[in-house]
Amino acid sequence: MSEAIHYTCQRCTNCCRWPGFVKVGDAEIAAIARHLGLSENDFIQRYTRLRPQRDGLALTDKGDSHECIFLDGRDCAIQPVKPVQCSGFPNTWNFPGWREVCEAVPVLAAD
Repeated sequence: MSEAIHYTCQRCTNCCRWPGFVKVGDAEIAAIARHLGLSENDFIQRYTRLRPQRDGLALTDKGDSHECIFLDGRDCAIQPVKPVQCSGFPNTWNFPGWREVCEAVPVLAAD
């Protein structure tokens, strides 16, 4: 049995303030819209934007700050239904220099 490192999120929200695109697919759009009490169309119109390659939608951010539209202080307004991209960070994906901003704690996990 080998051991792998798994990072446990400390909810520092630094990844929620990083420039980029949080991709959302159909199932995520439906879940977030339902969570917010909106129709899917209303959610799309208010909270998403077309990605640069025109290959899908991403959540909008708060302008020049690059902060996620759903970040409220250190809380995520859509925590129970947040996109897979958010819940997978930093274990399933990350970005160059992420360890310099992310407070996730490394934990040895058995494979």
